[in-house]
Order: sequence, then C-alpha cells, then structure tokens
Amino acid sequence: MMNQQSDVFNFSYLKDYFRRIFPNAQAFALALILVVGFVLIFTLSDILLPVFASIILAYLLQGIIGKLEKKIPRLAAVYLVFSGFLACLGFVLFFLMPLVSVQAVQLVQRIPEMIRSAQVEVMKLPELHPQYISEANIREMMISIQDELLDYGQELISNSAASVVGLVTAVVYLFLVPMMVFFFLKDKNTIISWFMQFMPKDRSLTIQVWKEVDMQIANYVRGKFVEVFLLAAISYAAYTFLGLNYAMLLAVFMGLSVVIPYVGAALVTFPVVGVAIIQWGVTSDQFMYIAVAYSIIQAVDGVFLVPLLFSEAVNLHPVAIIVAILFFGGIWGFWGVFFAIPLATTVKAILNAWPRLAEIPYEKSY
Repeated sequence: MMNQQSDVFNFSYLKDYFRRIFPNAQAFALALILVVGFVLIFTLSDILLPVFASIILAYLLQGIIGKLEKKIPRLAAVYLVFSGFLACLGFVLFFLMPLVSVQAVQLVQRIPEMIRSAQVEVMKLPELHPQYISEANIREMMISIQDELLDYGQELISNSAASVVGLVTAVVYLFLVPMMVFFFLKDKNTIISWFMQFMPKDRSLTIQVWKEVDMQIANYVRGKFVEVFLLAAISYAAYTFLGLNYAMLLAVFMGLSVVIPYVGAALVTFPVVGVAIIQWGVTSDQFMYIAVAYSIIQAVDGVFLVPLLFSEAVNLHPVAIIVAILFFGGIWGFWGVFFAIPLATTVKAILNAWPRLAEIPYEKSY
C-alpha cells in the first residue's frame, strides 16, 4: 500500500514538474524545434556544411538587402548585394589568402633564426641571476622549444597544403556555396513558406523568441564582421608604415582576435611583440613605435569601435560568455567560437521567455 502511494506521489510530482516546464503546446513545440534543430546540425554538420554556411551568409546579407529594398526593387537589391559578396570573396581567395599563406610559410622558415636570436638574449640571464638558472638549463630549454615550434610549424604547413581530396572539396564548395547563397536570397519567401508547412501550427512562442533574438544576433554578427575588417585594415596600415615584417599576417591575426572575447586580444599580443623583438630588439625605437601603435589600435577598438558597432550590446556575464565559447567551440570549432555569443543570446532569450509561461494556470494550459 505504501509503495502504491509512493508511486502515485512520484508520478504526480513528475506530472506537475512536466506541466511547469511545458505549460502549453507552444512551449512543447519550441522545445521540439530546438531539440530537432540541434540534433540535425550536430549530426549533419560535416555533410551539410555548405548548406549551413550558405544559410548563415544569406542571413547576414539579407540585412543589407532589406535596407536597399526601401529604395530599389528586391531583385535588383539581391543582384547588387550578391555582386558585392562575390567581389569580397574573390578578394579573400585570390589576394588575401595567398599573401597570408606566403607570409606564414616565411615566418615558419625563420623560426630557427628567431630561436637563435632569442637564445642570445636569454643566455644573458645566467650571468645576471646565476643562483636561479644555469646556462645548461637555458640551452636545454631553448632546444626543446625550437623542436616543438618546428614540429608545429611543419604540421601547420602540411595541413594547410591542400590534398587532392581537400582541393576537390574546396572547389566544390567554391561553386556550391555562392550558388546556394544566391538562391536563398532570391527565393527567400518561397523557401520559408515551404519550410513552414512542416512546423507546428501553434508556434507563437517560437516567433516571439525569434523576434527577440533576431535583431541582436544580426547586429552582433554584422558588427563583428565590420570590426574584424576595420581592425585588420588599421593594423595592416600601421604595421606597413612602421616597416614591421609579416604585416598582412599579423593584421589578419589582429582582426580575428576579436572573434574570441577577452582571450583573443591577449593571444595576439605574443606574435606582434615577438616579431618586433626579433626584428629590432627590445631597446630600439622601432620596437617602441610598434608597442605604442599596438596599444593605440587596441584602445581604438575598445573605446570607439565596440561602442559604435555594438550599441545594443548583448547583456551577458563574462562567465557565461567564456562557457559559451568553450561549449560551442568544442562542438563546432571556429564557427562555434564565432557564434558563441549569438547562440548564448538565443539560450538566454529562451530561458527568459519560459518563466512567463509558467504563470499560466494549469486549466488554461491545454
């Protein structure tokens, strides 16, 4: 008898908990959409990577088309924006990437020379502090670092050099992605109408959450692209003017560093300062100019670019941002890191919307 009462109590408790989590059909429909979408993306990300990339690019370009639609017909806006997209893609593929690749190879080839130059400076430490470190320890440490850097550099170059399969895949993606982006933009309404017929009819909560996060995600991602471009352009101009080696490579590092909040700015400091030290030495005027220019660029990014581009900043705690970067980056790599904050914003919007539904009386839930 007691066991039956306990079972009834547990069942009643689980039922009450379930109805609190899913107070109506809208909440259940949203949860189903999220679970199915996450499973499909997680399991098919490798197979359908060109499709997902095309959807993301079309979504980003749609904002520009929406603004142009107010002045010109939609089809003309699509052709204009898509032409600009192809021009940017051609610049990246045929100018930026070859130049960055050449400078990366040159930098890797100069690693032994840089190690020797650094070793000369480091070998002065035993003379200054013989009680803490010996010359034998320094030599052993430098040899170990040199071997590790050489192995890492050679592995990086060998991985970046396209294999036959990788080259064929890249060529296929090069044709597939722009083509799908064009059709996603051109036939947006038709595709959405076809897709919506498979969605639950009662999806008002889904629409509410989407409207809440759409503007923030769009503004964040587009602003992040602009920030990457401006920071890389400013860095390249400054480093070229000051005569720093590998200016384009370091400028690209500077631009991509903003993709990872907090951590990126710290990581990019090492290659910039390292190249400047090897090229001129710590005590030279040129090194001081580079240090000042780097500090000014970081200040411009933090003081001017970020407030200007992200005026509607996402209100997320730094711990939440770091957890999102680790979680989504571990699942989807670079793109997971890039979209970590928008995805975290989506999760936050869903969690904020859910408690409001819990206040609905149970008799009105179904």
